[in-house]
Amino acid sequence: MNDRTQPSGDRAGAARAGRRQTGAVLWGELRESFSMAMAALAAHKLRSALTLLGVLIGVFSIIVVMTAMRVLQKTVETEIRSIGSHTFVIQKWPATIFVPPKEREKYARRQNITVEQGRRVMERVSLPLSVGLEEGVWSGEVETRYAKSSPNVQLLGGTPGLFPARNWTVREGRALVDSDVDGAREVCVLGDAVARTVFPHGSPVGERLKVDGINYTVVGVLEARGQLAGGNQDNFVVIPITTGMNRYGGRWRSVSIFVQAPSQELYEATVDQVRGALRAIRKVPPGEEDDFEIFSSDSVMRQFNSFTLVLRIGVAVVSSISLLAAGIGIMNIMLVSVTERTREIGIRRAVGARKRNIMTQFIMEAVVLCEVGGVIGVVLGVLGGNATAVVLKLTPAIPVDWIVVGLVICSIVGVAFGTYPAYKAANLDPIESLRYE
Repeated sequence: MNDRTQPSGDRAGAARAGRRQTGAVLWGELRESFSMAMAALAAHKLRSALTLLGVLIGVFSIIVVMTAMRVLQKTVETEIRSIGSHTFVIQKWPATIFVPPKEREKYARRQNITVEQGRRVMERVSLPLSVGLEEGVWSGEVETRYAKSSPNVQLLGGTPGLFPARNWTVREGRALVDSDVDGAREVCVLGDAVARTVFPHGSPVGERLKVDGINYTVVGVLEARGQLAGGNQDNFVVIPITTGMNRYGGRWRSVSIFVQAPSQELYEATVDQVRGALRAIRKVPPGEEDDFEIFSSDSVMRQFNSFTLVLRIGVAVVSSISLLAAGIGIMNIMLVSVTERTREIGIRRAVGARKRNIMTQFIMEAVVLCEVGGVIGVVLGVLGGNATAVVLKLTPAIPVDWIVVGLVICSIVGVAFGTYPAYKAANLDPIESLRYE
């Protein structure tokens, strides 16, 4: 039995050894071709630089736009995540500014969402965990007997339900309560940044501050939430929404309704219930579209991606033309290189190089040429795209997926446009090549 199985074992061992040897040969051949390609590029620096310029421009245009888009996308996602869990928002206008000019008139003609309508929604719905109203009523300087703030503090009118819906946590004191709203009291809750600025030496709770010349009593301070999109999330003061509307006029203002669903499973049911209640309150006829906007993180991202789709398609077309022109340039340069190195090819063939070795050498040279341009384009594109983040004070981003795509495209261009020159080089007659001067 052992005598019969031994030859089979020997054959399997020989096959494994052969595969290892073949792999080592291929790896050595690729490494040698890469070294020769780098030497060829170094020998003709100016020609190589001009040739890879087209690839550089094509890859740069893709990466710089995609990096800028990724920066803006991360900012939008972060802003949406700043509201509470399972929370959606209802307002008169769309969530983002990406609205075609011809559609803005439609939104402008809509009736404002009033505080009374918001209160009626609270009374009619049963599924939401919390419902809160919000409206930005003023922006300016906050003053106390200790210090003054910067002139960009936001004054928000709100209701008690806004705090859980906004994911605000009270650090000291309390949040607004229903009696504050019903009585339009002159009380306020401070964001952490405002509290630390105008009350630097102690607790603000119970203290008085002046907003736009009007005195308010501080009843609470919120936990810090930090920086977002170049601004401070804690640079605001919340007063009862009735107080804000009375002080700054509610007739021309449209409030936002923040609704927190009890769970992800009941999210859609909560949206449907609130939508139905608000349609009935605003007397929207059956079959007509809503005269208000409901948005969440998913809807905002869909709107953002839809707005940027045309830009991405345009960049792809321009980059494709640039890469096509670069590929043709690479092919021409490689054909010139084949002619210049005809004698070298003949010598290599004479000492035993096969056609495969010659093709590998020239294809590798084309790929290396493209990849050098691609790497430079990626670096410049990432730096250029993140310049947007620096100027707008946003969080930088590195689009790893698009970097990989860009470099893969460079390799494809190198192989596609380097194959014909490599084939021509591999099929030169060795004898005629040796005679070439």
